[in-house]
Amino acid sequence: MKAVVLAAGYATRLYPLTRDRPKALLPVGGKPMLEHLLERLDEVPGLDEIHVVTNSKFAAAFREWAGGYGAGAVRILDDGTNDEETKLGAIGDLDLTIRSAEIDDDLLVLAGDNLFSESLAPFVEFGRSKGAPALGVYDVGDLEAIRRYNAIELDEDDRVTFFEEKPERPTSTLTGIALYLYPRSRSSASTWLRATTRISRDAWWNGSTPGRMCTHGAFRDGGTTWARRKRSPRPTVRSRRGTD
Repeated sequence: MKAVVLAAGYATRLYPLTRDRPKALLPVGGKPMLEHLLERLDEVPGLDEIHVVTNSKFAAAFREWAGGYGAGAVRILDDGTNDEETKLGAIGDLDLTIRSAEIDDDLLVLAGDNLFSESLAPFVEFGRSKGAPALGVYDVGDLEAIRRYNAIELDEDDRVTFFEEKPERPTSTLTGIALYLYPRSRSSASTWLRATTRISRDAWWNGSTPGRMCTHGAFRDGGTTWARRKRSPRPTVRSRRGTD
């Protein structure tokens, strides 16, 4: 299994903190956010390679960090962009990484500025058991709080039927997070990227898009506030298989 950490954003909303330092390397609890994420990746069985894709502005900072961290399995990829106007976006950076590294394996994709209170191993196990792409989903548990994120609605078969970014009148407290698994057994990640592009463009459901897993615990996006919910005794799992 390979992992791709998306860290090519410019985080202009956090200036001046991120004017000369990438958001993923900002300190949280005495160490860079990215190191917290790598600790969670260490818990994933079979993960043997981690790619961090960034931009030309911050590539040197990531390489310097990697050298000091001693992260031998972490590879830094520069996407060649220098500002917001030229950036490739998450899908473009992921596609570039897959092609550049010639990835042909199970693929775990995460945003570099996210923190997780729970192990990612159960999520990977879930995706592999379904043999289809999986999407991490978090239950914020509050209709007012969901206005700051995206809201996902499900039908009676737990199929995603609607997606809306920062909804004005939300009816669901489920939000999709930047955590994806693309199993090699199903098809190449690039194929699934083409299938999922419609969601980002049309905010609507495509029958070939990922399944989902709703976890308990705390999740944080480094650019927003904490998203909390009451802890349940065990993770709530909602699943579906991609269509053939």
